[in-house]
Amino acid sequence: MDDQAANIVVATRSALDQASALAVQYGFSLLGAIILLIGGWLLAGVISRSAYRVISRIRGIDETLAIFFQNVLHYSLLILVFITVLGQFGVQTASIIAALGAAGLAIGLALQGTLQNIAAGIMLLILRPFRVGEYIETTNVKGYIKEIGLFATEMRTADGLYLMAPNSTLWNTPILNHSREPDRRQQLSVAMGEKIDIDLARKTILDILKADQRIKAAPAPKVYLDDLSADQAVLDIEYWTITSSWSDVRHDVVSKLKARLAEPDITIKTAAGVGGSDE
Repeated sequence: MDDQAANIVVATRSALDQASALAVQYGFSLLGAIILLIGGWLLAGVISRSAYRVISRIRGIDETLAIFFQNVLHYSLLILVFITVLGQFGVQTASIIAALGAAGLAIGLALQGTLQNIAAGIMLLILRPFRVGEYIETTNVKGYIKEIGLFATEMRTADGLYLMAPNSTLWNTPILNHSREPDRRQQLSVAMGEKIDIDLARKTILDILKADQRIKAAPAPKVYLDDLSADQAVLDIEYWTITSSWSDVRHDVVSKLKARLAEPDITIKTAAGVGGSDE
């Protein structure tokens, strides 16, 4: 009976010693994990904010892109901290990294179209083929840029409609930017009957163009005979003006030409294929 009691005491002491050793071991591991979590969280925030400040100072980097890189760096550091904490408890982190890689690959394949839009959005924000407020035209869409996002670009059409275009559709097609260049050429044509004095009409048109201060003197406006057939002559008109007033100047010039060349057999029109827009 005494031997049995002694064995129980020895077993209890052994169990307590083992529990104490485990408590000390995992207590220090738990304390280290808490310190790593707090320190890693704070450090990730400091590093990501510092990276944002550095990236945002780079010329040509959009605010949206700077925030995107900040978030990617922040959450990448947090994942690294989490894996390090698991390593404190003896977890095999190599298998976790492999699982995360496999999960990332599966998610990437499932969201292939979305990732294409994100990649296209990053390239659009870096290369900046268009900016907010500019008028662009592609094979699929055209309108004023309202906002450039990572997934899609918001636009407003010339007739005031809202349009959202996926970034991949904008990146994979030629983009015609009507607002980027400071100056822009306009071309009109005037069809006149054979009885009209060509030289007088040409001089009248040049006087109208030179009188408008918005039309640039260099390159100088040009009026030249483009076509001469049995029943009509066609005068082509070319001039340059600043892009912001291109449409207003066109409308005013057409109105003045119509008033000064008031003949029944004179027709004024925008030349076909000269790159006019719906602005």
